[in-house]
This record gives sequence, structure tokens and C-alpha cells, in this order.
Amino acid sequence: MTTSSIVSKVWNYCNILRDDGVSYGDYLEQLTFLLFLKMAFEYSKPPYNRETIIVKDYNWESLHNKTGVDLEAHYIKILLELGKQKGMLGEIFFKAQNKIQDPAKLKKLVDLIDEENWITLETDVKGDIYEGLLEKNAEDTKSGAGQYFTPRALIKTMVECIRPEPLKTIADPACGTGGFFLSAYNFLSDKKIDKEQKEFLKFKTFRGWEIVPNTARLCLMNMYLHNISDIDSEPLIQREDSLLSKPKTNFDYVLTNPPFGKKSSITITNEEGIQKRESLTYQRQDFWVTTSNKQLNFVQHIVSMLKPDGSAAVV
Repeated sequence: MTTSSIVSKVWNYCNILRDDGVSYGDYLEQLTFLLFLKMAFEYSKPPYNRETIIVKDYNWESLHNKTGVDLEAHYIKILLELGKQKGMLGEIFFKAQNKIQDPAKLKKLVDLIDEENWITLETDVKGDIYEGLLEKNAEDTKSGAGQYFTPRALIKTMVECIRPEPLKTIADPACGTGGFFLSAYNFLSDKKIDKEQKEFLKFKTFRGWEIVPNTARLCLMNMYLHNISDIDSEPLIQREDSLLSKPKTNFDYVLTNPPFGKKSSITITNEEGIQKRESLTYQRQDFWVTTSNKQLNFVQHIVSMLKPDGSAAVV
């Protein structure tokens, strides 16, 4: 089955779920949970025989063998328990919730994912499938997901201008679904790099920050499917506001498309229950200006992230 046909097959099922009020974003989130479980299970079987970080009670097989309300209850239990774990696993399932209320439709999605052997698919194929779904989600104006999805053609051009080198570090303080990382990874993979450089590229090149939990989850899964990091690695994405503090490490390159909008703000609810928005300023000693201007704060932050000879490309 071709990449486009798998994307079409998986995405078409979303149209059925929309009748139950499941949005594109919710569907992609549930797909992420189930796909991660399936791939972890595949890695535990021959010829890989890897020690799994997911206990048997909450693995793919435990889910696949159930139907009806038992399936729904068990799925909710899996999401809850895996969200308590550390590392990549805990980040993927952080505050995870079941958004598919009909057990029969949940079962169909489980079967849909079970039909494919995801590990045997080449990295390009399964990565393209997920990227295809992210792009479809970004095209849905109602979801608002477009703000986290920078056009890939623009990203590719920026990476080609920067021309990152092997054994150098790359950061994105507002990484969205990870587009800059994937493009830089592809650019570096196309070079003739040795074993040490490949290892560095997979585990040590990239570091990102994303304030929105669900978007951070999608970014981690997107990177994992593109062979960046591993199922039992420490997450390369920090789920927090990157502007809060100067990073402990400086980087060779910063590639980013920070949020638009002139001012940072927070919503305050007073004792009468009335909400109002107040400007948010970042009190940082390394900033040359204290301001609520979001764009200027990101410029200051990007400068603070770079090594003395570092380079940045910013949308």
C-alpha cells in the first residue's frame, strides 16, 4: 500500500468520527496514542526482541484483544497509567484522554492500526504518513492547528540557507510539530556522515520547547517516526514556555517560527469571577529590554540561546 493510500485510509476514518463530534486534532491525538502502543509492541517481538518499557497489562495486545465497554475502560486505564511514567512515554501520554466515546468506533480504529506493520515501513514512509496527517489537520481552519504548522517548503529553504553541519546542535524555542527539526535532519542525512555523526544526529542534535501540551506530544511522535530519538530515550522537547529562563546550554543554530502577536498576556479571574487579560513581561537579567512585546522577547531569547559564533533563521 502506498503512502498516499495509507494516509487516505487513516484520514477517511476521521470523517466517520466527526459525526460523533471528534475533531481533526482529537483524532490525530488518539492516533498518536495507539500508534505509539502498536510500535512499542512490534519492537518487543522478533527479530527486534527489545525490552519494552510498557508493562504487559497496558501493552497493545492487552488493548487489541478487548471489545465494547471493556475496550473503552481499558483504553482509559492505559492512558492514565502511561501518563504517570517518566521520559518519552510519560510525555507522549501526558494528561491523555479518550476522545472516542463509541467503543465500536474505537475498536475499528484499533483494528485499522493493527492491520499495518509499522516498524517494517521505511522511516520515510511512516514519517510521511504522519506529516500528511499533520498537514491535513493544519488545513482545517476550525482546529486552529495551522499556527503550529509552518509550511514545509519555507522551512526547507531556511535550512538550506543555514546549511547546518554534522555534530552541531540545533534548537527551536517554539517548535510546534517539529518541522524545522525534520528538515534539518533530512539535510544532514543526505550528507555522507559516519557512525558517530549519525548517533549524534539521532540523540544529541535537537532540542525544542513547546508550550502547548498536545502540540508537544505531536512533535515528539513526529520526530520519533522520523528516526529522531527513541522509544526509551529522554524527550528532546520540553513542555514549557521557553521565554521563562535562559537555556542552560547554548546552541550552534536556532531555527524557529515564534508566535505572532505584539503582546504576551495572561487571563486573570478576580474574586467576582470576572476575567481580564493582563500584559505579561519576562523579568530576565540577560534581556536588554523588559517588555510585554512577544516578538521582541523572542528575538532577545534567540540571541541568548546562540553560541558566540552561532547562526539563526527566524520567520
